[in-house]
Amino acid sequence: MAETAGAVEVAGADAAGPPEVVFVERSRLVEGVRAYGLIAAMWLRSTMAYRASFAMTAFGNFAVTAFDFVAILLMFSHVDALGGYTLPEIALLYGASGTAFGLADLVMGSMDRLGRRVRDGTLDTLLVRPVPVLAQVAADRFALRRLGRITQGALVLGYALVVLDIGWTPLKVAMIPLMLLSGAAVFAAVFVAGAAFQFVAQDASEVQNSFTYGGNTLLQYPPSIFAKDLVRGVTFVVPLAFVNWLPALYVLGRDYPLDLPDWVAFLPPVVAGLCWLLAGLAWRSGLRAYRSTGS
Repeated sequence: MAETAGAVEVAGADAAGPPEVVFVERSRLVEGVRAYGLIAAMWLRSTMAYRASFAMTAFGNFAVTAFDFVAILLMFSHVDALGGYTLPEIALLYGASGTAFGLADLVMGSMDRLGRRVRDGTLDTLLVRPVPVLAQVAADRFALRRLGRITQGALVLGYALVVLDIGWTPLKVAMIPLMLLSGAAVFAAVFVAGAAFQFVAQDASEVQNSFTYGGNTLLQYPPSIFAKDLVRGVTFVVPLAFVNWLPALYVLGRDYPLDLPDWVAFLPPVVAGLCWLLAGLAWRSGLRAYRSTGS
């Protein structure tokens, strides 16, 4: 009955034109967000049943990610600047990237398990449920312990904003939350695109991690220490530079890499939207090409 109703609704949308199609897509989005919330809440209840364990794992996540910044501090115990950037300036890059990535990892970090589900056939159980598959995969094993990464990045970002002598303007103030939210959206889109690739190459989780975890590590350092070809790649191919490099350099009043115009610092929301559009198309293509593991 539900399938028949769904078929009638879609058929009506095709007959009536684009407004109904948009309505169907919007209703599926709302349904997906609701399903994600319910699944995440289930895992949260499971996590909070062992609060001491949660506290220890969250602190462990905080401590492990903090070692990255400790390595930067050790570098600056021997040098005054790295690539022309001082410690507080690099702390701004580090904190912005770490916080944005932490938010994306919290919400979409489970996407790297898709290849395992494709290999062992457990993805089939998600396909028969009346819930968007993307929401189910993303919310699977929702790990609140990842708040440790977000907290660590936010603390470093706060330190940088306090120590740096920045000539604040309304646009620069607005750039901070804009950078974090848009950066998280870009990273989340990369998570989805990487998961879509795993429909084809089931053992590709490490390839996905090279763009997500590897991209986060890359963005913790200033673009001036990397080759121009690499900077071009993360600006025009996989646009990770819009996560923190370009908006943070606007806040710092520094020149952009590759002699880009000043207005590109305001493009992260646009870039994030385009990334999600492409990631959504890749996800749909991969899901439609999926043929199960056989009998």
